[in-house]
Amino acid sequence: MSAPQVVVHRDKELMAKAAAARLITKIVDAQATRGFASVVLTGGRNGNGLLAALAEAPARDAVDWSRLHLWWGDERLLPDGDPERNHTQAREVLLDSVPLDPARVHPMPASDGPYGNDADAAAEAYAAELAAAAAHETASPPAGAGGGPVPTFDVLLLGVGPDTHVASLFPELPGVRETEQTVVGVHGAPKPPPTRVSLTLPAIRAAREVWLLAAGEDKANAVAIALSGAGEVQAPAAGARGRNRTLWLLDEAAATRLPRGLYPPASA
Repeated sequence: MSAPQVVVHRDKELMAKAAAARLITKIVDAQATRGFASVVLTGGRNGNGLLAALAEAPARDAVDWSRLHLWWGDERLLPDGDPERNHTQAREVLLDSVPLDPARVHPMPASDGPYGNDADAAAEAYAAELAAAAAHETASPPAGAGGGPVPTFDVLLLGVGPDTHVASLFPELPGVRETEQTVVGVHGAPKPPPTRVSLTLPAIRAAREVWLLAAGEDKANAVAIALSGAGEVQAPAAGARGRNRTLWLLDEAAATRLPRGLYPPASA
C-alpha cells in the first residue's frame, strides 16, 4: 500500500475546487488510457462539496460522462430517493446534470428494493455486482486479501468522520475487522441511521488511488490520530490506503493538530 501524502488548502471551498480539478484530470487520463474510468463516491459535507464544485468546474465537459462508472463506498439503508441517502445527494448536486450512462451508475440497494432492510443481503448483492463488473474488465481485476474481485477503481473518495470512521466502517465495530468480504452490512452504527452497507478495507485498498477528505476543526483530532500510526481497528481512516497513492486533502482547520513538517508549505 502507498504511504499517505498530505495536501492542505486554505479553506474548505478551495479544497473542494482543487479536489474537483484533480478528479477531472484523473478521469480524463483514465478514459484516454483504457476507454473508461471508475470512481467510488462518498457522501457527507466534503464529498458533496467536491461534487458541487465539479458541477461548477469549467473543465467538467472534458469528461466523457457516458464512459464513467460510478460506485459508492457506503450507503444508508433507506428508501430510494430518501434525502439522507448518499445516492440521492449525489444526484442533486451533480449526477442529474451530466449525461451519465444509467447502466454505469451503481447505487447500493435501498430499503424499498428487493432486499428490504436486510443489510447483509444487500451487501452480498453489491459484492456480486462488483465481481460481475470486474469480470468484464480486460485486465486482471484487483482483489482484497481473501476477498472477491472488484473493478479497477481509479479514484476512491472517502470522507473522514470526527471519530475516524470512513465509509461506514466505525472504530471497533465488526465491519472494520472484515478481511474476507468486499462489502458488509453494518448494524448498530453509532450515528443514524444505524443500518448501512459499506465497502470493507480490502475493497478500499484495491483502488489505485484513495483520497480522504476532511475539513473543519471538528475533524482535526481524527486526522491527527489517523496519521499518527494508529491501528485501523481503533482508527479506520488509518487503514484506508490506495495501491498507488493515498492522498489526504485537508483544509487548514482540519490540519491544525498535524506536525507542520508533515506537509510542504506550498500545499497550504
